[in-house]
Amino acid sequence: MKIATFNANSIRSRQDAILQWMAEHRPDVLCVQETKVQDHEFPQDVFTQAGYHVIFKGQKSYNGVALISRQAPEAVSFGLDDGGPADEPRLLAAKIGPVHIVNTYVPQGREMEHELFIYKLEWFRRLRELFGRRFKPTDWVVWVGDLNVAKEPIDVHSPEQYANHVCFHESVRKAFSVCLDWGFVDVFRQFHPEADQYTFFDYRTINAVKRNIGWRLDYILATPALASKAVNCEIDMQPRLAPKASDHTFLSADFNL
Repeated sequence: MKIATFNANSIRSRQDAILQWMAEHRPDVLCVQETKVQDHEFPQDVFTQAGYHVIFKGQKSYNGVALISRQAPEAVSFGLDDGGPADEPRLLAAKIGPVHIVNTYVPQGREMEHELFIYKLEWFRRLRELFGRRFKPTDWVVWVGDLNVAKEPIDVHSPEQYANHVCFHESVRKAFSVCLDWGFVDVFRQFHPEADQYTFFDYRTINAVKRNIGWRLDYILATPALASKAVNCEIDMQPRLAPKASDHTFLSADFNL
């Protein structure tokens, strides 16, 4: 099973690029974040006509998650489920065959002093509790998406500059680690322990991709039983080099199930 993740930064702007990538790489599951579209305007037909099932939850101009798959998804749900703000356009859970998939677009946080940064830390805490309620670490669970955190110094260029950044501050990395400690393995790092591997390159940085000035903000995380079945995990840089590209690129992993 090939599972991929991609922050599209507007699925309507990137639908052709997504279809092209899927035709070339043939994933069984593609999780998308930042679709930035209301549900009634989601381009569902272009994916169903290409032979895929698609589920989604979005809103105008911001956020939004989708799951595009060859097999019909089961046990579909949206949002956090603890009685607080559900934040449905940021979380989609489903089961594809034997694998539970959780697709998230974690809040970015804006600024350290902003209330949305506190919300981000709380969001991670609530997500950790969701994992504990719904799954066991022995299940086949994969957590993917744009998590808006660089896990280690090697996951961001020039880490010494970003000690107080909302995606690298010690507090957000700790919140992320608490989620990981529930029982997840960083699949990409199983195959690529080296530095300078990034999935996000800011539009505002001139020639960011060519200069490799980026962040690793997108992840495929799996429970140990599932991670042990991974045979590769790769960042595909070609889509980020295309005209009118998203600021993120595709990350995919193959599991021998």
